[in-house]
Amino acid sequence: MKRTNILAALLVDLSLISTGCGTSDYVQSIQLTSTGQSSGGFFNLVGADGTLQLITSTVYHSGKTVPVTTSVTYQVTTVGNQYDQITPLPPYGASTVPINSTGLMTAVASLCTWNNVAPTGQPAIWEYTGYYQVTSTYHGMVSQPVAIGVGSMAEPGNAAGGCGPS
Repeated sequence: MKRTNILAALLVDLSLISTGCGTSDYVQSIQLTSTGQSSGGFFNLVGADGTLQLITSTVYHSGKTVPVTTSVTYQVTTVGNQYDQITPLPPYGASTVPINSTGLMTAVASLCTWNNVAPTGQPAIWEYTGYYQVTSTYHGMVSQPVAIGVGSMAEPGNAAGGCGPS
């Protein structure tokens, strides 16, 4: 009986030691995404007062993801297309496309970061003339960048009344 108790105690100790060894989970990276229309990491902020919901999640070593959107800071860089600098994109700010504390990005300014390169009378073929590159930072970790075009201005001659893909 005494040997059984000792053996049972040793097995319990061994299982406690082995379960804590090498299984700690940790944040491996953070990921920035949006609920808006996307094409290969490029998002489009469509229409006057259009919105995109940015979502930042921690990605753990185990593969688990946890949303941390309200705990991040955003960095936005204005990027111009080298082929079209006729109308440069205004700097990011509260009067252009602000991002609030919940990650909601809103088109405040009337902007068009797209150019229709299709011949007249043909279906639109849109290309960027510039975009806002956004990253989020959580506890010193920076996400991959996402590109956000803005089509909040009516384009002359566009029957749909917008600018860029919708």
